[in-house]
Amino acid sequence: CAPELGADVHALFSQLTGLGRVVEHNLLLQSPFSLHSATLAAIEAEAEAARMGRPSRIVAKMNSLTEPALVSALYRASQAGVPITLIIRGVCRLRPGIPGVSETIEVRSVVGRFLEHSRIFWFHAGGAEDVWCSSADWMERNMFRRVETCFPIRDPDAKARVLEEGVEVYLRDDANAWLLHPDGTYHRPGVPADAEPFSAQMHLAGLLGR
Repeated sequence: CAPELGADVHALFSQLTGLGRVVEHNLLLQSPFSLHSATLAAIEAEAEAARMGRPSRIVAKMNSLTEPALVSALYRASQAGVPITLIIRGVCRLRPGIPGVSETIEVRSVVGRFLEHSRIFWFHAGGAEDVWCSSADWMERNMFRRVETCFPIRDPDAKARVLEEGVEVYLRDDANAWLLHPDGTYHRPGVPADAEPFSAQMHLAGLLGR
C-alpha cells in the first residue's frame, strides 16, 4: 500500500514488458543493477559502525550463499567485530568461526518437512533495524544474471512479525537445525535433557492452525 513502492513495481514491470530503460527506484532494489552494490554497502555500514565502537548486527536468512564479494564483505565485517548470524538452508561458501577471519559468524541450516524459500536480511543500521525481504539468494546468478527484487519492511507491526516468524523462531530451532563448523562439517545443536526439541516449522504450522 506504500505509493512509492507501488510506483517502483509499476516501473519494474514496464521495464520488463516494454523493454524500457532501467530506472532508479524509490525503495526497491533490483538485480542485476542495484541489489548487489546496496547489499555490500549495508554490510560495510555495519562493519564501520563496529569499528567506531557503535552497536552493529547482521542476520540473514536465505537458501544459498556463494557470491565471493559478499562472502568477503561478511568476513571483513566479522573482523571488525560485527555479530553475524546466517540461516542458510543449502550451499554456503563462507566458513564461520575461523580465528581472525570469521569468529563472530554463526551459520545454521534448518532442514525440515517444508521447503524453505524466504529471504530476509536484517541490519542494525544505527538502531533503525532495517529489514528487507527478497527473491534473491546471495549467489552470482541472483545478483548478476537474473531479475530479482528486494524491498524494505517499514511498517512496525509487519517488521515485528517478519522477524519473529521468519528469523527468531529459526534461531531457536534445535529439532531440524544443523550448525556449520569451521572445517565445513555440520553438527546438530545440543538439546537440554529436560527440554523438548523446538521445531520452527512445526511451530509456524501450529500458528496457522489456530
